[in-house]
Amino acid sequence: MHNSLPYTQIPYSYGVIECKPVFDEENNSYLLLTLGWQGHKRIHGCLVHLDIIDGKIWVQRDDTEDGVTYELEAAGIPKDKIVLGFHPENVRTHTGYAVR
Repeated sequence: MHNSLPYTQIPYSYGVIECKPVFDEENNSYLLLTLGWQGHKRIHGCLVHLDIIDGKIWVQRDDTEDGVTYELEAAGIPKDKIVLGFHPENVRTHTGYAVR
């Protein structure tokens, strides 16, 4: 991450919202959920969802500002070990990342 704070510690400028990690290590599934209230509106959504499938990191959802994929690369994970699961397979062939 380009910012020095982990995602779970970044303050939101609107509402009372927290970022909660949900890790299922047995099934290799990792999520960051946003939870809270913006006025009278309930906030509950998935910010990031990563799965490890067949030794590759599948980015199932990425609603971060800069993109978690770039952080994975910066951490030394090669592009052929990252799958952009939020794109259909025919689009993935043009991304420079693994198709599956």
